[in-house]
Amino acid sequence: MDLFVKKPMAQVMTEGDGEEHQLKRTLGAGSLVALGIGAIIGAGLFSLTGIAAGEHAGPAVVISFIIAAVGCAFAGMCYSELATMIPIAGSAYTYAYATLGELMAWIIGWDLVLEYAVGAAAVSVSWSRYVVSFLADLGIHLPARFTLCPFDTATLADGTHVSGLINLPAIFVISIISLLLMRGIRESARVNEVIVIIKVAVVLVFISVGVFFIKWANYTPFIPPNTGTFGEFGLSGIMRAAGVIFFAYIGFDTVSTAAQEAKNPQRDIPIGIIGSLAVCTVLYVVFAFVMTGMLNYQLMRGDAAPVATAINLTPFPWLQKLIKLGIISGFTSVILVLLLGQSRVFYSMSRDGLLPKLFSDIHPRWHTPWRSNLLFMVFVSLFSGFVPISKLGHMTSIGTLFAFIIVCAGVMVLRRLQPNTPRPYRTPGVPAVPVLGIVVCFAMMFSLGVETWLRLVVWLGLGLIVYFSYSRFHSKIAHSR
Repeated sequence: MDLFVKKPMAQVMTEGDGEEHQLKRTLGAGSLVALGIGAIIGAGLFSLTGIAAGEHAGPAVVISFIIAAVGCAFAGMCYSELATMIPIAGSAYTYAYATLGELMAWIIGWDLVLEYAVGAAAVSVSWSRYVVSFLADLGIHLPARFTLCPFDTATLADGTHVSGLINLPAIFVISIISLLLMRGIRESARVNEVIVIIKVAVVLVFISVGVFFIKWANYTPFIPPNTGTFGEFGLSGIMRAAGVIFFAYIGFDTVSTAAQEAKNPQRDIPIGIIGSLAVCTVLYVVFAFVMTGMLNYQLMRGDAAPVATAINLTPFPWLQKLIKLGIISGFTSVILVLLLGQSRVFYSMSRDGLLPKLFSDIHPRWHTPWRSNLLFMVFVSLFSGFVPISKLGHMTSIGTLFAFIIVCAGVMVLRRLQPNTPRPYRTPGVPAVPVLGIVVCFAMMFSLGVETWLRLVVWLGLGLIVYFSYSRFHSKIAHSR
C-alpha cells in the first residue's frame, strides 16, 4: 500500500458537496477576522508575556514578538494560498494530503491535536485561575480543592497548604463551549464576535492607561546579558522567548479550518488570516512594550498574572477587575476557536477513512460534527480537570510550528507539481517566502529545548501506531486505487 498516495485535487475540491457531509457557508470576511483575533488574543498575551520577559528576554520580549510575527507572516501567506486553492475544512491536514501524501497528512493531522485539543485544555486551566481570582475580588470564594488538579497545591489565607482534587471551573468552560459549538457555527461566531470586542477594548484600555505609568529605567538594559545558559537572556533568550510566546499567535491558522463554512473562501480566507495576524501583532508589540515599562522584568519571573501585578501599580482598583474580565473573555474565545478547529480537522480525517465515521457525522438540523464535539468535550475535560498543563504551552507551540513548516513546504511542492492550478491568492516571492518561513519556524522549534522535542517525538510515535494499526487499512483513497 502506497504510504504517500496523494488525494487528487479534483476530488478535494468536490468534497463536502454531499447532503450527508454538508457544512453551512455562513461566515463572511469580518467573522473570519474576528475568529482569528478570537483565537490569537488570549492566554499567550496575558500569561506568557510575563514569563517570556522574566525568564528569557527582559524588555527585549518586544523583539521576540516581532520575530514570532515574522514567522507567522511567512506561514500565513502560505496558508492563504493553500486555503484559497483548497477551500475545504481540515487546514494543514487537507493541504498535506493533496501535496505530500497520506502519511504526512496523518502526521500533521495528529500533530494538530497538540495545537487545538491540548491548547484548549491549557487555556481552560488559565481561565479557571482568573475566574477564581475575579470571584474572590467580588467576595465569592470557591473551595481550592475543586479549582485545582490533583497535582497542584494552593496556599490558603491562613497559611495552610491544600492539594487539589479536580478543576471544576476548567471542566465547566470546556463543556459549555463544546455544547455551543454543537449548536451551530453561526451562533458560535456571533458569541465570539462579542467576546472579541470586549477583550480588544480591554487591551486598548490597558495600553492607554499603562503608558502614563511607564518607568523608562525599566528598559535598561533592553537586552539583558546572557547568564551563560542558552535561552536565559541575550540573543538566545530572545529566540527562546519567541518560541515560548509563539503560543500567543496560535489561532490565525484556525481561520483556514473554517474554509468550508466561509461564504466566499477564495476572497475571505486570506483577509481573515492576514487581517487577524496584522491586528494582533500591533497590539502585542505595544502591549509588551507598555507592560515591561510599567513592571521591571525581574519582578515578572514566576508571576502567573503579571498583567494584574502591573495594574496594581496604578491608582485605579476598578481597572484590575476590568482587566481580569477582559482576560477571562479572551480565554473564552480562544477555547471556542481551538475546539472548533479540532473538530473540523478530525471531521476531514474521518471523512477520508483515517478515523472512525463518528467524527464526520453531521447533525441533521445543526449541521455540525456534533459527535466529534461531544467526544472532545470529554477528552479535553479530562486534561483540564486532572492534569497540570503548565508545560504543555511549549508542546502546543512546537506542534504548531511543525504544522507551519509542512504548509510552507506544501506551497513549494504544489507550485512545482501543479503550476497551472488556479490560485486566487498567490504567496509572493516563492520560493523565498516559504523557505524563510521554514527557517524561522524551525529556529523557534530548536529554541524550545530537548524536553519539548522528546514530547513531540513520543506523541507522533503514538500517532504512527494508530495509523499503522487502523488508518492505513481504512483509507478510502488507498483502497480506491
